Amino acid sequence: MNNYFIILAAGKGKRFGSKLPKQFSLYKNKPLFMHSIDTALKSKLFKKIILVINKTNEFKKNLKVDVIKGGKERYLSSKKALDYIKDKKVNNVFIHDAARPNFTINLLKNLNKHIKKNKAVVPYINTDNSTKYRQGRRIFNLNREKVLLTQTPQCFEFKTLYNLTKKNKTLINDEATLFLNNNQKIKFIKGEENNLKITKKIDLKKFQIKTYYGIGFDIHRLVKNKKLYLGGIKIPHHSGLKGHSDGDVVLHAIIDALLGALRKKDIGSLYPDNKKKFKNIRSFKMLTPIISMLKNNNFYINNLDINLICEKPKVSKYRNKIISSLSSLMNINKNIINLKGKTVEKLGLIGKESAIACETIIAINKYE
Repeated sequence: MNNYFIILAAGKGKRFGSKLPKQFSLYKNKPLFMHSIDTALKSKLFKKIILVINKTNEFKKNLKVDVIKGGKERYLSSKKALDYIKDKKVNNVFIHDAARPNFTINLLKNLNKHIKKNKAVVPYINTDNSTKYRQGRRIFNLNREKVLLTQTPQCFEFKTLYNLTKKNKTLINDEATLFLNNNQKIKFIKGEENNLKITKKIDLKKFQIKTYYGIGFDIHRLVKNKKLYLGGIKIPHHSGLKGHSDGDVVLHAIIDALLGALRKKDIGSLYPDNKKKFKNIRSFKMLTPIISMLKNNNFYINNLDINLICEKPKVSKYRNKIISSLSSLMNINKNIINLKGKTVEKLGLIGKESAIACETIIAINKYE
């Protein structure tokens, strides 16, 4: 199916109470709108993802999506996106509000399944609250069992939605409203309780956060005729670190800290030094499965503090490059990484420039 996914992120978010629009606010260490992009990409259900946003120049080069400028109102942004793809032979279009970062791939798959026999599919949840409505000065009860709280993403046959949008001249809150206003049938399916819309800052606190900590340490002897790798990058030096792998003490200490926070033993249990397949392996290849383990269990990294202990090379000279490398390898913001260089006042193996050590402490969070 020729599916397109539209993310609406051009709003000002006045109710959020911040100078920064809510879609740019950090949530799980990423801008709010990035969660929608990541989930849509991972689903592999879409030929193209369209991000509708006002700060287009800042994101066009860095995202694996098409970026277009939005309108003053939500429905105008939606119309611009539909106009943008009208000549792309689109079968179905999913429209999503960036303020809902917690939808899952399972919801996308369910929408995709039902759109095959319908022209509109909309997820909903029920409410546990007693529900009323106001008419003039009078207030009336509503049967809460008949109240549907609709969510996004919503899925539509493109041709039907586009034709309705062209005719529409009124302000609408979502495309489901447009279908109902035109007496069009909608297939309502069960949504997800965690797929909440973030409207105010307090909404970010609706999810319980648990923090776990891990400590890592590694030390290797320096030897001649070996390349030196620290934090995933090659460092010009007369010696390299001896080890079964490339000896990258920074990545090894980080791996150990992550495994500690996850309560998964230590680096030696996963990568034993008596296995030939790990001989001379680059340490970033050892780190990648651990990062995947984090994501698969809904953890994200909140803070990483590193002490790199050596006389030479001077850490300050390579600090920014190492932080950039770690940011890329771990898919985290540079701002949550701190790297400090320490010496040992010429004491011991490290003081004699015969070894390099690294210690790390890491904090990982989980929304539950």
